[in-house]
Amino acid sequence: MTLLIDANILLDVLQNREPHVRASAVIWKLCETEKAKGYVSALTFANLVYVMRKELDAKKIEETLKALSLIFEFVDFNVSDLTRAAGMNWDDFEDAVQSVTAERLHADYIITRNVKDFTGSRVVAFTPSELIARL
Repeated sequence: MTLLIDANILLDVLQNREPHVRASAVIWKLCETEKAKGYVSALTFANLVYVMRKELDAKKIEETLKALSLIFEFVDFNVSDLTRAAGMNWDDFEDAVQSVTAERLHADYIITRNVKDFTGSRVVAFTPSELIARL
């Protein structure tokens, strides 16, 4: 099973966000134990740094991102992805980029807590709890 993991799932665990941390941690564990292949977009990587720099110093951010790369594979997005995403005319351009990236990776699912933002996606989006219920 191939998953594109959205930023909110990573932040749920990194910031111990209740009540979401438990279900999001299960998604992490699926990827860590190679029961699923978890991809994280370079766009998400940039967003994580933006959020974390408000709470952590540069050294801790680097350590966190290195640890994440042991569990998830970070993937680039390209000009073609950006062009396709722009053409989708979604309210949230970042979500369109995520959708296009997931499609290019042939991901089975996008894992996010903002499923409603992906209703137009060719790759189905599930919350962590929804995916867990399907397993």
